[in-house]
Amino acid sequence: MRAPVTVIVPCYRCTQTIERAIASIIRQILLPEEVLLVDDHSDDGGRTLDLLYRLQQRYQDKVDLKVMPLKKNGGPAGARNAGWDAATQPYIAFLDADDEWHPEKLDIQYKYMRENPKIAVTGHRYTLLRENNSTPIAFSIIEYKKINPKSLLFQNCFPTSSVMLTSNIPFRFTAEKRCAEDFYLWQQIAFAGFQIVRIEACLVQYYKALYGENGLSGQLWKMERGELDNFVALYRSKSINGLLLIAATGFSIMKYVKRQIVTWVRRSVCKPHRK
Repeated sequence: MRAPVTVIVPCYRCTQTIERAIASIIRQILLPEEVLLVDDHSDDGGRTLDLLYRLQQRYQDKVDLKVMPLKKNGGPAGARNAGWDAATQPYIAFLDADDEWHPEKLDIQYKYMRENPKIAVTGHRYTLLRENNSTPIAFSIIEYKKINPKSLLFQNCFPTSSVMLTSNIPFRFTAEKRCAEDFYLWQQIAFAGFQIVRIEACLVQYYKALYGENGLSGQLWKMERGELDNFVALYRSKSINGLLLIAATGFSIMKYVKRQIVTWVRRSVCKPHRK
């Protein structure tokens, strides 16, 4: 048995991590029907694309793994949208190229959504690791929490690599956004009346903090601007009123200040001392 799920993995200069990510898909106790590796026009002399094709050959007897090279770079949102539009299955799951899934992730998440067809989106918690020496946790009792749309103004309840959703949702990632575009999509879906649930289990592993380290997550001000732009867009679409706009904006700015402090402390602690 396989889950009727298309897994979408945006790939951009990811030769150092993509094999680990794909291996975590292959280790699923319930495999997906389809995996789309969307190469976002990696400018590394073809190294990423060559590796994706080698992985396709390596696992061709395990899962239907397809490589989708894009003709121009569109960022993570554009790559995910391209995969979404090409998906053949009724459920979509996202995995970033530098993350890793727990072996029971698809089994737990898909079965819950199959048994609760009114749920349009599920996500879950994550674990932050520093080395490739984790031991998967076995789960017995798992709690499921319905997400109030207003709560998504104050906290992104789950990272992108935790999300599974129904493919017929009439929304997509905002392609021109490069920061907080995933957060905005969850907000749009929630305020449109779709039901969202968080699974209270850590089913994805991250190898860097969600903010304050290298890569996009390290661009704190750009992330903050992206989040503030989300609130304005929700207000203009009449999804939220002026009071919620002010409250969400104020709370977001306080989070930004806190993150700046945490990032400064983290870098100060990790910085080597000079003699």
